[in-house]
Amino acid sequence: MTIPEFRLDGKVAMVTGGRRGIGRTIALAFAEAGADIAICDQVTEDGHLEGVAEEIRTLGRRAFAVQADTSRRADVRRMVAEAMAQFGSIDILVNNAGILIRALLLELDEESWDKIMGVDLKGYFLCSQEVGKRMVQQKKGNIINISTQFAFKTDLGFGAYSVAKVGVVMMTRVLARELGPHSIRVNGIAPGLVITEFSRPTWSNPETLKQIEASLPLGRVAEASDLVGAALFLASDASNYVTGHTILMDGGALA
Repeated sequence: MTIPEFRLDGKVAMVTGGRRGIGRTIALAFAEAGADIAICDQVTEDGHLEGVAEEIRTLGRRAFAVQADTSRRADVRRMVAEAMAQFGSIDILVNNAGILIRALLLELDEESWDKIMGVDLKGYFLCSQEVGKRMVQQKKGNIINISTQFAFKTDLGFGAYSVAKVGVVMMTRVLARELGPHSIRVNGIAPGLVITEFSRPTWSNPETLKQIEASLPLGRVAEASDLVGAALFLASDASNYVTGHTILMDGGALA
């Protein structure tokens, strides 16, 4: 029996929301595992996106950075077309771009609702559809959707975000069923609180952070690096009979 390696040699991965946090960490991990990387983000002015591309190149892998608003079909089509022109294929898609606007549902304005749904749900759909069509032609592929524990247990102020992310969980299952016959696997990762800039409003208050950590069986919140093992497992041949599942990585919050 041969134990499958968590290697991605010869693969091309596209990671959305790749300029920092979870996206950056997964992009770099995939590069270390041997993949070439296309990274995208809506924000490029701060130079972080191109900085991640340079980090990938120092690992000896090819990198392509592209600006895109994943809630807009035209941007997604351009992003995918440019990545295909650079690499010739996309073997792995990591849907990670996200937005969080905290508010109670009765107080949330329509514009904010549309922004959340646009990026956190519609964006995943558009990217999966556009890349998925290429994967069908390739007769292989792998899609990983980054969701959240709030798809399974919500909290005050996270209502719209939870609605979008539970949609991502179901979309993962639907796509797994639709794309399985084409040798395309679709899975997800649902992290709890991860220390990133995205979640800073939650963890920047020391007392709030202490309360959260005290409620977790593992006694700590996650770093982005804690997600790397699951991401590599799902992206590699180590999980070649896994599809339609979302791995909950919450430090035991829902235990």
